[in-house]
Amino acid sequence: MTVQKKDKLVGSPLAMTRSANGKKLTITDIARLAGVSKKTVSRVINHSGQVRDDTREKILKVVVEHGYVPDPQARALALRRSQLIVLIWDQPNSWYTVDMQLGILEGLAPTHYQLVVRPVDRNSVSLHDDICEIIQHQKFFGVILTPSISEDDELIGRLRQIECPYVRIAAVSLDAPENMIETHDYVGAVEAARHIAGLGHQRIAHIRGPDTFLSAKERLRGFRVGLAEQGLAIDEHYLLRGAYTFESGLRCGEELLSLQNPPTAVFAGNDEMAVGVYQSVRRAGLRGPDDLSIVGFDDTPTATRIWPMLTTVKLPIRDMGRMAVQLLVSNHDLVAMAPPVATSVIPRLIVRGSTAAPKGK
Repeated sequence: MTVQKKDKLVGSPLAMTRSANGKKLTITDIARLAGVSKKTVSRVINHSGQVRDDTREKILKVVVEHGYVPDPQARALALRRSQLIVLIWDQPNSWYTVDMQLGILEGLAPTHYQLVVRPVDRNSVSLHDDICEIIQHQKFFGVILTPSISEDDELIGRLRQIECPYVRIAAVSLDAPENMIETHDYVGAVEAARHIAGLGHQRIAHIRGPDTFLSAKERLRGFRVGLAEQGLAIDEHYLLRGAYTFESGLRCGEELLSLQNPPTAVFAGNDEMAVGVYQSVRRAGLRGPDDLSIVGFDDTPTATRIWPMLTTVKLPIRDMGRMAVQLLVSNHDLVAMAPPVATSVIPRLIVRGSTAAPKGK
């Protein structure tokens, strides 16, 4: 999935071209050079109002030729929004949130925009009111939403009502392409199933994430399909629900290992839960992957800080953050940056030392 590219106006939005007398060019100068009114120039650079295509092209040509960039404070006043972008999240996995912030900051680096981080509780009865109130009070330029808050259609309706630009990050497409970064979690889970089945495992468990996350459902769906390709299925005794946390992975791992016929392989819904399963294996006096092969999802830094290192499905979270901010800003600020080349990512399996053929194979 791709988005249509807009005109890239300047090489660096921090560079101001000066006129012959050494002063910074103003919107009045651009209007004079283009032979139009200042109001028309403002409409074009602020991506608002109706402007004829030929007039728009003429203005953009002048802007490109002179490397003009509006004063950020003046732009904020014109847009009636601040230069702040807010990341709203309800993610229990701290590594996911850290990587997302780093990606967004990388995307914002060449602009005048700044990041505000706002954790929320999706179970709060006043959630929608609280979010809309802070957005309107702070006059945020726009909002980036990560799972599972990104999957809240009622919240999206409220954001549209207050005319707040947004980008949603989710496992499946939930919106128009200009508002979505799609992560295709299903594809990664299929790859995990193929890998485990290809090693010869038949007693295979899955620890799924919470039902409030579409990613949990998509990863389970993909894992079932991948196993079915090999003529396998998940026994219901081997299907447990976790919470995308280390503690829930530990609890589920202990439950699986206590079964009369424990599984020989586990696909955990994320790396945090996979590491919890590692701990349960050690507590039971067992070793991985000799006694239990383990696969995670996300490829967080933890995956390579344990031994054996974790086989996992890599979700490029940092790239997703950068893409989200590029999409948001490029859709609503013509002079800040070009849009991302793509608006979706495809997870891929990273095979490391935590998986092997079951004993006897």
